[in-house]
Amino acid sequence: MDSAHVIVLVLAWLMAAAWVYKLLEAAWGLSTVPNLLAPEYDVTPASPPSLTVIVPARDEQANIAACLESLLAQDVTNLHILAVDDRSSDQTGVIMDTLARAHPDRLEVLHVTNLPAGWLGKTHAMALAARHAIATHNPEYLLFTDGDILFRRDAIRRALAGAAATQADHFVVLPTTLVKTHGEGMLMSYIQTMSLWAVRPWRVPDPSAKRDAIGVGAFNLIRTQAYQQLGGFDATPMEVLEDLTLGRRVKRAGLRQRVAYAPGLVCVHWAAGAFGIVHGMTKNLFAVFRFRPAMLLAAAVSVAAVTAGTVGLVFVHATRIPALIMLGSIAGLYFLSSRTSRISPAYFVLFPIGASLVVYSMLRSMLLTVLRGGVVWRGTFYPLDELRKHTQ
Repeated sequence: MDSAHVIVLVLAWLMAAAWVYKLLEAAWGLSTVPNLLAPEYDVTPASPPSLTVIVPARDEQANIAACLESLLAQDVTNLHILAVDDRSSDQTGVIMDTLARAHPDRLEVLHVTNLPAGWLGKTHAMALAARHAIATHNPEYLLFTDGDILFRRDAIRRALAGAAATQADHFVVLPTTLVKTHGEGMLMSYIQTMSLWAVRPWRVPDPSAKRDAIGVGAFNLIRTQAYQQLGGFDATPMEVLEDLTLGRRVKRAGLRQRVAYAPGLVCVHWAAGAFGIVHGMTKNLFAVFRFRPAMLLAAAVSVAAVTAGTVGLVFVHATRIPALIMLGSIAGLYFLSSRTSRISPAYFVLFPIGASLVVYSMLRSMLLTVLRGGVVWRGTFYPLDELRKHTQ
């Protein structure tokens, strides 16, 4: 065997060892992440904390009624809902106002008609609502969510129980993705499984694990005191990944960050079809890499190389065993992820296609942003230079 073949064989076994390690680490670690469906979270405190839910929305007429109605149906008291119509051109604001008239004691609507300079629309809507909520109600907690999220009746009560049990300053509930097509299942299962390489949920509570910070737009619950300590969203007015950035800021500040699974409690349908998801990721993926082409290209090449390498090594006699070990480990990670995502682990057989679409989405996000010279979001164009300047 010549030196080139030896190098390939060594690399194959190193890759296999890495995948086995990740599988074993995830098998242990995920078992330690709280599941809000557990009986200990099905409690009602004698004195429930006050909470304001902030729901920014722009052109969400297809989803906003169901979202707000699911919040209005929550079985927790001391809850106020603040919906923000962020310059919608459809019936979003009308739907919000209609529901507010029917529930004046629980639902309030703010209408944004102009976006100030130096702000992203969603960040501005959330910052505006938070200032209003604190000045008007001074709640103990703020919950930031999106206009297309659906909440089971006991979702917030269980989340508050989880936050209290873990003494959380920032409590993130990982949403359950609703899958309506096989394309969505293929792509979402790949994204959720491979995200275990990027963020280890079991390390989120560890203050020393700085890279394992988490923030999710569907359910960012934070103590008002902690939000004010960080300067709120006013401190990051041009941040595209406002949810993830909030999580990073919480972790850097040494505040107590916690995360929980909640299968079926908080649900979201990302987009229609695999290419609907690809289109939705176009705005965000370049921002994940701080709008730096070198970082994104390195990641894209890595994903492509690992995927192609894993599959290709199966067809080489000398590397077949480590390649099969890699495939078995990937299948195991799909199975572990499916226990909370509720997406079939059978989509593992399509993981090379899922990887290809993710790489395509990364390159598409970068190329479109560079060619346009910025990002169009919620009807407003934001120059790339300005976004880079404000990215944390």
